[in-house]
Amino acid sequence: MATDVGGTFTDFVVLEGGTLRSFKVPSTPSSPDRAVANGLATMPGADVETFAHGTTVATNTVLQRSGARVAFVTTAGFEDLLEIGRQTRPSVYDLRAAKEPPLSPRDLRFGVHERVLHDGSVEVPLTLEEAERVAVEVAASGAEAAAVCLLYSYLRPEHEAMVGEALEERGVEASLSSKVRPVFREVERGSTTSMDAHVRPVVRNYLRRLREALTTHGMDGYMVMGSHGGVLPDGVAASQPARLLLSGPAGGVMAAAALGERAGVPDLFTFDMGGTSTDVGAVVEGQPLRRSSFEVSGLTVGLPTIDVVTVGAGGGSHVWVDPGGALRVGPQSSGADPGPAYYGLGGDVSTVTDVHVLSGTLPTNFLDRYGIRGDMEAARAACETTADTAGTDMGSFLSGARRVADA
Repeated sequence: MATDVGGTFTDFVVLEGGTLRSFKVPSTPSSPDRAVANGLATMPGADVETFAHGTTVATNTVLQRSGARVAFVTTAGFEDLLEIGRQTRPSVYDLRAAKEPPLSPRDLRFGVHERVLHDGSVEVPLTLEEAERVAVEVAASGAEAAAVCLLYSYLRPEHEAMVGEALEERGVEASLSSKVRPVFREVERGSTTSMDAHVRPVVRNYLRRLREALTTHGMDGYMVMGSHGGVLPDGVAASQPARLLLSGPAGGVMAAAALGERAGVPDLFTFDMGGTSTDVGAVVEGQPLRRSSFEVSGLTVGLPTIDVVTVGAGGGSHVWVDPGGALRVGPQSSGADPGPAYYGLGGDVSTVTDVHVLSGTLPTNFLDRYGIRGDMEAARAACETTADTAGTDMGSFLSGARRVADA
């Protein structure tokens, strides 16, 4: 059995006696593991030999910035390392170009007095007192997790280990760059470590609850899809959550490559639109494109991955009007609870799904197989509210929203 948990639906694929079948259940965003348990409950007494799992929990946590409040701890004088970044300009001539801010705001950046040089020699040793000082400051700041990225720590990880131990003693969970990404280039290393710290509590608790749910069905342990296209034991995945940032999308590309091979189509594009995000990949000569780093919502992740481009626009993404009167799509999403207004479950914010149903580009009966009766009036009311805010008629609103979502 394999499952993929998205922001709106949880998909199941079961291979039994040579027969392959699939089904969906609504996701449960407040506790994603419950959706898996609900799906398993539809197959009482099933004897599952292997359980594989793909998830967008880590991806959506970063897209929506709903993880832990992260403190960034680095060598003194380099506190604004991630704010400055590489100063690359993806849109050189865009006068309104906006840069995604780092996960740690200025008041959650801390410098520690130590210095390791490029050859691994120690110019300024880190004292226990200094490690404890910065740990006390981080704990007092209200940070829920800390990303520790000291210069050249991949050569001498001892200093990071001292800081991490001091933080853990004060109840602050620490992600160390010398463990998350022990290679050169401190910007990419720091950004990756920050995301690891941001998603760690969410991913760890999720995987633990999932294991408990599977245990009740007689399963002991499972495999989790990694961003690199392979799988990780659930214990390893919980300790290295940054490796799951493109877990679900990577699984989709790998599946497309396998289907392409069977169909004799070695070159293809993949398009995976879920409830919260949309993922696009490519397969060339039967092999998924890979890269050594990637971005999630404008933030760099310096880990090997299937080459997937992710944007915060999915079926449940909100269609809204910014202060300047322009239509926007995402990254906020209605997910599965309450879901798009068309689901009739209490959602009253216009979403991409509502737009497509009203436009006629999505069949009105697409929810029938999931036991949900669509509510056209609720979808129309939500979209009319947004259209009124934008000061336009419904037809212009619908076409404009589709163009923004497709851009």
